[in-house]
Formats: sequence, structure tokens, C-alpha cells
Amino acid sequence: MDRADVQQIEPRSGVAFTLDRGQRLTVIDPRGEQVADLVAYNRHDTAEVISSGRTLDYASRIYLTTGDPLYSNRSNVLLRIVEDTVGRHDFLLTPCSADTFRIIYGDTDPHRGCFGNLAAALAPYGIAPDAIPVAFNCFMNVPIDGITGALTVEPPLSRAGDRIVFTAETDLIIGLTACSALQSNNGSFKPIHYRIEA
Repeated sequence: MDRADVQQIEPRSGVAFTLDRGQRLTVIDPRGEQVADLVAYNRHDTAEVISSGRTLDYASRIYLTTGDPLYSNRSNVLLRIVEDTVGRHDFLLTPCSADTFRIIYGDTDPHRGCFGNLAAALAPYGIAPDAIPVAFNCFMNVPIDGITGALTVEPPLSRAGDRIVFTAETDLIIGLTACSALQSNNGSFKPIHYRIEA
């Protein structure tokens, strides 16, 4: 397979793959208003994982975009955002799960969500469900009330063809989804595209 080929993640599903140091990962929203949950692990020691807490602490803000690094739990940069046509992503909310749909939405037969999709995709790499962190939620729009701190999930600002591009700062294992939560995706489920380039 040509690593520069665009790959499709079907709606409400997820994949995992390796990314070599120096390679670029482009995550594309082909139809608009679709979130993609992204997690990253050091390929040589999967106990080192992308960290919302470290990243937001060092950035001193919650909305990240071009030029911003994504740190690990050991304060090493795993990924760096090198291009971003949207400028609004979320790094606060955990991947949706069967429990999310049960607790928040009252679903009696809940979908396994991004958490379950990530767990299944990462299992062949020896990564257990409990090792799945808060994801970098590409294109997710989560405004924060300046007075109360209340979170709301609004439709993504991404339009068809919008993208965010990351450079790997070390050898990585990546988990990536097409998000399964209706609220996050303005009421419909759509695919996500991605491309890997040297």
C-alpha cells in the first residue's frame, strides 16, 4: 500500500496503525461536522501515552492549533500540529463509550462508542482498555462558559475537506476513530479520512 494513499474510517468505527518519527499524519473531515478521536503511544514503550493534562498545562490554554505540541504523560512531545484549517478541537472530554450512552443519553442498548472502537483497534498492539487516555478530539467543538465553567458540545466548525496535520516526534502507535456520538457530530455519523506521508 502506498502510505500516501487516503484511507477511510467508516462511520462509528476506529483503526490503529504505526507512525514513524518524522512522518506526517493528516486527518481529514471529508463531509464536514465529524469528530475523530486520536490517541498516541510511544511505540517502544506503550506506558508512555498522549496526555491532555500535561499538554494543556504547558500550553496554558485549552484550544490547540498549528504549532502546538501534544505531550506525553512523561512530558515528551509525541506529536506536533503543523497545519490546521479549522482551529477548534477538544482535549478535555474522554472518548464516548457504552457507559457514556447509558449515563448521559439513557440508551438501553448502547453502542460501544469510540472507547470500544479504540480498545478493539489497539488490542493487537498489546494496549489494554484501561490504558486509553483522554483523546485529542479532532474537530470537536466544546465551548466553555467563562463564568460557570460549564461545558457544551456544539456542532464541529469543520467543513467538507477540512484537515489537521500532525508530525510524529517519535515512533508511535496511533488510534483514530470516526466518532460515534450524535451530539458531537451535529446529529449524523460520517466517515473520517486520513493520510500518512514521509
